[in-house]
Amino acid sequence: MNHQINTKNFYDIIIRLAAVTLIVVWSLLIIYPFVSIILWGFIFAVALMPLHKTFSSAMGGRPKLASAIIVLAGLTLIIVPGWLFLDSIIGGVMEMKKSFSGDILTIPPPDESVKAWPLIGNAVYDTWNSASSSLGETLMLYKDQLIRFGSMLAKGIMSAASGGLQMVVAFIIAGILLVTPGVGESGLKFFRKLVGEKGDEFAEVVVKTIGKVVKGVIGVAFIQALLTGIGFLLAGVPYAGLWTLLVLILAILQLPAAIVVFPVIVYLFMTLTTWPAILWTAYLLVAGLSDNILKPLLLGKGAPVPMLVIFVGVIGGFILSGFIGLFTGAIVISIGYKMLVAWIDDSNSPADETKAEQTQ
Repeated sequence: MNHQINTKNFYDIIIRLAAVTLIVVWSLLIIYPFVSIILWGFIFAVALMPLHKTFSSAMGGRPKLASAIIVLAGLTLIIVPGWLFLDSIIGGVMEMKKSFSGDILTIPPPDESVKAWPLIGNAVYDTWNSASSSLGETLMLYKDQLIRFGSMLAKGIMSAASGGLQMVVAFIIAGILLVTPGVGESGLKFFRKLVGEKGDEFAEVVVKTIGKVVKGVIGVAFIQALLTGIGFLLAGVPYAGLWTLLVLILAILQLPAAIVVFPVIVYLFMTLTTWPAILWTAYLLVAGLSDNILKPLLLGKGAPVPMLVIFVGVIGGFILSGFIGLFTGAIVISIGYKMLVAWIDDSNSPADETKAEQTQ
């Protein structure tokens, strides 16, 4: 009799576990397409929480109005520059296609000094000279490489546009989270459930890390790219949107914007008169080096995590999630790193307690 009861209980447990597993897996599959947007919305909400509290207090305790103002301002900062730069890229590509189709696209011949460039001088001179004399034939020689590059560029532009749209939706989600009562307490309950007594401490680590990475890495990169992009647009640099996107990526990777800015300055001196070129050079140098001023102001003393961690997060996030992964990758891996360090440094770990007892 006991054997039959145990068998019956066993089958009941298996069926219940299978049902719960099915529901959990099914729910995760349904949520999966929206994971990036939800995560980004949560990140925005955490990063904007101090600003929201300040605005709400200044407006006499009106959190919904404060949230609406923050969301509108954020959407303006995302949509307007994004539209201008995307329009610049599309316009530049269309202009190049029109010029090439009309056989009016020409390349000036190279200077003999190009041959003196170390390692690549002769190869660059030959290719440049061939393109200046017969652009069509030169392009046909590199047709396969150009098609691959064009395909990668198109995918990158579409990914950036998709990422911008996701950021818009995420910003709206963040605005809703800011005025939803009990969200903060729910987050604390989640961490308490996850790591027990250290839940509040880990939640504090997550909040501080998000705030520092968003301001000190993402915020600085966005401002630096915005400043240089405005300069590219107003100076009439072709494909300004593309170069601005490259500056943004380099800034997130903690690489110098000079990689893009210096070639643009050379182009300006080749196409503009002396004084306009000097003035735009001065502006672009200030914009390109603005991270040296912005980081101490927004980040404070010290980086939240080692730059190598952020670099790995950005690259891995981009491979995993495309353009939006440039942002979420850096933040998620920074949070994981800080939580790992906090866990390793936990003074109440069993090993530390054993050592303390042995010392006594």
